[in-house]
Amino acid sequence: MIDSFDEVRLPARLAFGSTGGVERRTEVVQLASGYERRSTPWAFGRRRYLIGAGLRSLDDMATLTAFFEARQGRLRGFRFKDFADFKSGLPSQAVTAGDQEIGLGDGVRRRFQLRKAYGAAWREITKPVAETVRVAVNGVEVSGFEVDAATGQVLLAQAPAVGAVVTAGFQFDVPVRFDTDRLDVTLESFEAGRMAAVPLIEVR
Repeated sequence: MIDSFDEVRLPARLAFGSTGGVERRTEVVQLASGYERRSTPWAFGRRRYLIGAGLRSLDDMATLTAFFEARQGRLRGFRFKDFADFKSGLPSQAVTAGDQEIGLGDGVRRRFQLRKAYGAAWREITKPVAETVRVAVNGVEVSGFEVDAATGQVLLAQAPAVGAVVTAGFQFDVPVRFDTDRLDVTLESFEAGRMAAVPLIEVR
């Protein structure tokens, strides 16, 4: 994981009006026959966002500038709440302990990585909101576990039996960094201004 990372979340009000989502990298080779060959060097998608374009309050701009300075521009990563994808289930549904399968018991293993399924693809969740995590073993919710909020690993007090299905539900943040070393602000009045969109990119 990232060495230069601050376990702090960008204030939610600074994310309102943000745009972004997941990107993939696909390499397409056009063959002489007219067919094409497609491949990807990425096992998982990467998230990108633009924030700040909707800010008009000079106070909010000052808050974003202070946050940017504290992260030293692109140097240090931080947490970002993607309001379109921040739960183990659908955004409109409450978190439940059975939302996502995170592993099978073998009678010895106690540590499991939080993850979320996107069809047949699995995304590791490394920045959960610790107090929202719920865990179940074979459909029975358990309370004996610890969560590492910096890695997304869950440590159960007891190893699940062989073949036992371990599931979890949670909210989570996306680990990101600023993808620029510059902020541009236009002063429109004594109390209002306009900020150019600030890019964020997911870090791994």
